[in-house]
Amino acid sequence: MRFGLLGTGYWAVETQGTALADHPEAELVGVWGRDPEKTRAVADRFGITAYDDPDALIADVDAVSIALPPDVQAELATRAASAGRHLLLDKPLSLTIAAADQVVAAVEKNDVASVVFFTSRFQQPVEEFIREAVTTGGWQGARAERFASIYGDNGPYADSAWRKEAGGLWDVGPHALAVLLGVLGMPISVTALSGPNGTTHVLVKHMLGAVSSLTLTLEAPPALTGTSTVFHGTEGAVLVPEHETTSVEAFGSAISQLVQAARHRAPHPCGVHFGRLIVAVLEAAETSIKEGRTVTL
Repeated sequence: MRFGLLGTGYWAVETQGTALADHPEAELVGVWGRDPEKTRAVADRFGITAYDDPDALIADVDAVSIALPPDVQAELATRAASAGRHLLLDKPLSLTIAAADQVVAAVEKNDVASVVFFTSRFQQPVEEFIREAVTTGGWQGARAERFASIYGDNGPYADSAWRKEAGGLWDVGPHALAVLLGVLGMPISVTALSGPNGTTHVLVKHMLGAVSSLTLTLEAPPALTGTSTVFHGTEGAVLVPEHETTSVEAFGSAISQLVQAARHRAPHPCGVHFGRLIVAVLEAAETSIKEGRTVTL
């Protein structure tokens, strides 16, 4: 499958580009970015073509891999799907439900495959846990904590404008929700509050009665950083296993799964419809904070 890379930042190069260049079922043929100088540097690194027009790159490939801010991603993903190209997207899918709906509509109309990359959902120990947890059942709720600290001087995302504006809710929240919804199912209502250090606290009521809670920040004190997800139910409490899979290895799995989804014309569990559902939860949390109420989905 011939891929075009849209984006030239740290994640685009060190995760997506690296995984695509090494994957036996993918051919990385070109890159486009908003900074022409960075675009040329990425092209030189991987020995591919630098494009100055994203639509020209889209026209030359079978699929696009996008590593750009969510609002930019949604527009380009819609254009790529409308051109019949398969989509390998980053999370979150977009920053609004309206933009997510446009991507979904383009995917449906043009019958293209899509995968949204929630890192842990492409790490084998986590996916095995989710399958077993769904089979076990009896879960009454879960607690997910994502305490990140990304704004240090040496951090690769320290200058990320969209992360500074949207915060941990939109950056690390999708990772947590991808696991929670995978086990507890459809969300039906959301309540959220903001706290110190840019923290967002979210409660999600699920259709089958379980309630999950999320604590999310990108501005945690260094001594507090860490992640954990615990499910609790009739059999007690179970911690989602730690994983040693690198982001490049996980993205390689996502590439393989997109290729298979395209080959068999089969929807992927983490496709744009799932990505749209997570955007709906995040947008509802924002509304809950602003208006001081529970939001029904």
